[in-house]
Amino acid sequence: MHFSPEIEERLAQLQEKYEAMGQDMVSYLDGLLYADFLTYWDYIHLDTLLSLQSPKTPFPDEEIFIMYHQITELYFKLALHECKQISSAQSLTAEFFTARLRRINQYFEALTTSFGIMVDGMEKEQFLKFRMSLLPASGFQSGQYRLIEIYATDFINLVAKDKRQELAGASVEDQFEYIYWKFGATELSTGKKTLTLKQFEKKYAGTFISLAKACASNNFYALYHQLKANGLAIEELEAELKQLDVNVNVNWPLVHYKSAVRYLNREPEEIRATGGTNWQKYLPPRFQKRIFYPSIWSEQELENWGKAWVEKVLKEVRSS
Repeated sequence: MHFSPEIEERLAQLQEKYEAMGQDMVSYLDGLLYADFLTYWDYIHLDTLLSLQSPKTPFPDEEIFIMYHQITELYFKLALHECKQISSAQSLTAEFFTARLRRINQYFEALTTSFGIMVDGMEKEQFLKFRMSLLPASGFQSGQYRLIEIYATDFINLVAKDKRQELAGASVEDQFEYIYWKFGATELSTGKKTLTLKQFEKKYAGTFISLAKACASNNFYALYHQLKANGLAIEELEAELKQLDVNVNVNWPLVHYKSAVRYLNREPEEIRATGGTNWQKYLPPRFQKRIFYPSIWSEQELENWGKAWVEKVLKEVRSS
């Protein structure tokens, strides 16, 4: 049997590769000879993936709720994949930074656009019943979302707005005690930490603090300032950073707000979210004023942060 020049070249390259690693190429060829062909369902572990939905109640729409949140966490994992590439890049360029940010923005835009699948895909009465079996779990407990926030900006920008000036020079540990989302998981009547928050802190606090310290000089905001100081062209980069700010801090929380108003707003008083999270104060951006890149926005834009969106949503819900 005669091999084509292409096959002979590949065999020579393989021989060189395995010799460099002290491995026997023939053994690897034996493995290739006896291996089955890869299938799509095996490659993505489809059977396992489709078995990961375990409703707690007999209500059919609970499965929609589970699957959408699983999809959300996969998108967050995609975003974190890009965050890690940006923060660890050697000799970071504005082009590389911009391209990866564009990917993250696409992930969040897909999530925001698709949120209606869950909101419109569940019957309100089913949701209000099966949600009680989820206590004290809450979407608030998404650790991946918090990691994205830490990669995105200086940690001080995640501190509750009325504490930022006071804690500007404080340690990460001290700032963490006043991180904005803790105030969204307090009991409405007493102001004490909910079990939801206690569970979340127990699992993730160490991870969040460690990442905040590791990202002090290579979070997105710090890297942006470094590139700007070097006099590089960053107009496209600024545009993507502003879009990320809007996607994460306005559009994403507000589709949740729209959902909460639809499902939990009931006169004369609102229904509490699972875990007792204070969604009325926690979700609207105009209350939190959580902004990743304040120096890129104008004073008027900062002052009106998220206001028009909230008013639009409330008007839509009240008229539906």
